[in-house]
Amino acid sequence: MKAIVFETPGAPEVLKLQDIPAPTIQKETEVLVRLRAAGVNPIDTKLRGRGTFYPDRTPHVLGCDGAGVVEAVGSGVQSFQVGDEVFFCNGGLGGPTGTYTELAVIDEQFLALKPASLSFVQAAASPLVLITAWESLYDRGRLLAGQKVLVQAGAGGVGHVAIQLAKLQGADVCTTVSSPEKAELVKQLGADSVIFYKKADVVDEILTWTQGEGVDLAFDTVGGETFYQTIPAVKIYGDLVTILEPDPALGNLKTARMRNLRISLELMLTPMLQGLAEEQQQQARILQQCARLCDRNSLKIHVSQTFPLEQAQAAHQLLETGSVTGKIVLQIS
Repeated sequence: MKAIVFETPGAPEVLKLQDIPAPTIQKETEVLVRLRAAGVNPIDTKLRGRGTFYPDRTPHVLGCDGAGVVEAVGSGVQSFQVGDEVFFCNGGLGGPTGTYTELAVIDEQFLALKPASLSFVQAAASPLVLITAWESLYDRGRLLAGQKVLVQAGAGGVGHVAIQLAKLQGADVCTTVSSPEKAELVKQLGADSVIFYKKADVVDEILTWTQGEGVDLAFDTVGGETFYQTIPAVKIYGDLVTILEPDPALGNLKTARMRNLRISLELMLTPMLQGLAEEQQQQARILQQCARLCDRNSLKIHVSQTFPLEQAQAAHQLLETGSVTGKIVLQIS
């Protein structure tokens, strides 16, 4: 089968289209999926650039997000049958187990039925960002109706679904963007207030929006200096959730301590990395709930650009510009 692989870390040019052996069902609970599309995420570019979590398992096939059609099922599979359209976030952290390929084998407990209202491209774009935003807002941040939320980079992959999930919870949402086009998108998704972070002081704007208190919950999807710059925008005893590891060389937590903030770190890959089956099942349940929201037209997935599988290099190059709106997807068949 065709797959995008790489042997050693490096620039996008290390990604090559090759034929590799097709996977086969090894356990009675496994499902063989013929992939139609694969989402491209920042974790993919990081692993390609620095190496995967399992460097000895080569060739490496990237891609955590996938959507496709069930082609075969193990003898013990109960929830899926041949012909079902599914989507998932699984694998892609090292070895020949990613979604930049034509076929993937997934245990049924990590699969969800694809929203009928979404194309395969939209469905493949959504699992990692949906789970990340859901866990960040609802589990880490414990978001409640009526609270005020700041979403940093609201037009990005995680940000654009975070805005919608926050609104579905009954929160008021302010978000940061870099252009009028991105501002228009986030307004369509429900943002109550938009800050052009290149032209305005984000903290001043937030304090004005919240009558001097700060937001109940800030969600940082950018990292770096943005994490530390977000701290004074959060109310005393508020929550700050970040999906990036804070760099102590770029700031300190003195202001956060003085404001008694609760700081949470979100990494939706933890269940895969730690082999936590129950938590992976919970993530599949999150996808099931989000699928229902999509089919009720309460949740939208924005795909800015697609590439054929063989152009994975170009997809990585575009993602690494840092200016992508929504998601990038590889179309496989």
